[in-house]
Order: sequence, then C-alpha cells, then structure tokens
Amino acid sequence: MHQVDARGRDVATHGDLDQLRADIAELRQEMQVGFARLETRFERRFGDLIKWSFVFWVGAVAAIAMLARALR
Repeated sequence: MHQVDARGRDVATHGDLDQLRADIAELRQEMQVGFARLETRFERRFGDLIKWSFVFWVGAVAAIAMLARALR
C-alpha cells in the first residue's frame, strides 16, 4: 500500500506538465532575447575591431612610406 502512495506522489499531473511547458516557453523567450542582445554587442565589438585594425594598418603603411622617403 505504501508503494502505491509513493508512486501516486511521483506521477506528474496534466497541470504539472502544463506549468512545465509554460516555464520552458518562458525560458526559451528569455534566451532568444538574451542571444539577440549578445549578437548585437558582438557585432558592435567586431565593427570596432575592424575600424581600429584599419587605422593601425594605415598608420603603419604611412610610417613605412615616410621612412622610405627619408632614406632616399
């Protein structure tokens, strides 16, 4: 008899499953918002990286050109 009672407490009801589905749907929505925010930040950082790489290489080429002109 005690085994039957223990099993009865362990069985999920339809209400429990519906609540679990709602929680999973809410978590999925929060994750989508978080990933979208993360993607936006990543794109901004990548754009900054490209910009500063360009500035660095233009400066390096200009310095080499001035050095070559000075050594002529």
